[in-house]
Amino acid sequence: MTVDRLQIERTWKGLHPKVKRGVLALKENATIKDGKVFSSTGKDVSHLVELGPKVTPRQSWGLSAVSDLAEHEKVNGGFVLAFFNLTTTMAERFPELSQPDLARLMFIGTYVAWETNRLQYDNGRIIRKKGLEELVDMSTKRFNEFYKRLLSENIIEEQGEEIFVNPSLFYRGELKNIGYDVSHLQYTRMFRKTVRDLYSQFNSRTLKQLAIIYSVLPFLNFNTNIVCFNPEETDSDLLKPMNLENLAALLGYQDTHKLKRALDTIKVEGKPVFWLPENVNDKRQRRIIVNTNVVYGGDAKSLAAINVLFS
Repeated sequence: MTVDRLQIERTWKGLHPKVKRGVLALKENATIKDGKVFSSTGKDVSHLVELGPKVTPRQSWGLSAVSDLAEHEKVNGGFVLAFFNLTTTMAERFPELSQPDLARLMFIGTYVAWETNRLQYDNGRIIRKKGLEELVDMSTKRFNEFYKRLLSENIIEEQGEEIFVNPSLFYRGELKNIGYDVSHLQYTRMFRKTVRDLYSQFNSRTLKQLAIIYSVLPFLNFNTNIVCFNPEETDSDLLKPMNLENLAALLGYQDTHKLKRALDTIKVEGKPVFWLPENVNDKRQRRIIVNTNVVYGGDAKSLAAINVLFS
């Protein structure tokens, strides 16, 4: 069973000082035999303590980082794995889909069921075609056109009244059980609650802005969340970040200022989804960093450093 170290820490902080002294005294005088813990009087007190490996400060820090990542995932509603072709734009991958379509697709991806990829609500109830229309909040005519594009692009598949999403796009579960060859693809965590909250803030006229999040995934460095030309680079000193002009050209924005306004508009719980710090070598240029509450594919140790930028 996995130990919830955050809960243990909270419980310890809430104990009365007298109780804490008793626990510490027990720790100093206890003996262990056959996997059981005995007090100095020989009483079995195994129910009061937990045996665990002794760790170094470095190992302890590592465990704390892993716990922080688990807590991050929990706070943001868990995640779905979003797959993509590295440095290949979503427009190239899905030529029939518009920018608003991409935003809707990202939203739909948060409803895939664990390891079956069937579309369903969080309570397990099946999302049928009519339910999906209501979920994405479209008129019947426009939804039917959108639905046909999803079928044409092999994004969804119908099995009776059930709808399944191609696991090479989104997947929840152990990768070993995916049953699909995704070896040619990269993936990142896309957080379900955050994406849904963002979707609820936009309408049909502004959805194009939300699509930027999904569109930058193929250019996002895992451990820094920086949008760059070489996202697979593991040495942060060797990254080649994109600036606003680069990203505008990539996404088809003719006006860089319009793109910046769009990026500034996208917020989650009052905090920006895109942070645009000035390039220290050229203050006319801005780098682009994505909030980890939305997507994050890196390790536990890098998470805190990025989160500081959005705190």
